[in-house]
Amino acid sequence: MSVIVDTCVWSLALRRGDNEQAPEVAALRELIRERRVHVIGPIRQEILSGIRDQHQFERLRAHLAAFPDTPLDTDDYVEAARCSNRCRSEGIQGSGTDFLICAAALRRNLAVFTTDVDFDRYSEVVGVVLHRLSG
Repeated sequence: MSVIVDTCVWSLALRRGDNEQAPEVAALRELIRERRVHVIGPIRQEILSGIRDQHQFERLRAHLAAFPDTPLDTDDYVEAARCSNRCRSEGIQGSGTDFLICAAALRRNLAVFTTDVDFDRYSEVVGVVLHRLSG
């Protein structure tokens, strides 16, 4: 199954240091090799936001260009609202971006690869599939 990779996984993989040994980084590399990675615009925006150095920004933008956006349409936003409403009715709060990720994944039969534990709760309510590390 192909996956939408959430910002937190990208951030872990793109940071320098000991993160290179993290199982999430190895899993992302494997997903990239298998061409199973999807990106949506709001995730791309989150990844690129807050980078003060223009040279670093351009390097990262160019690196991410290898992953074209999976286009979102009106039905994705409607489904995101539906997911948000269902979660809120169960007492679960979330961000607009989180629910767009859920909607895009649900509508395209994609899993979500994230380290954000909020997605465990969303999954219970709206049924989004989460990509789990093997082992």
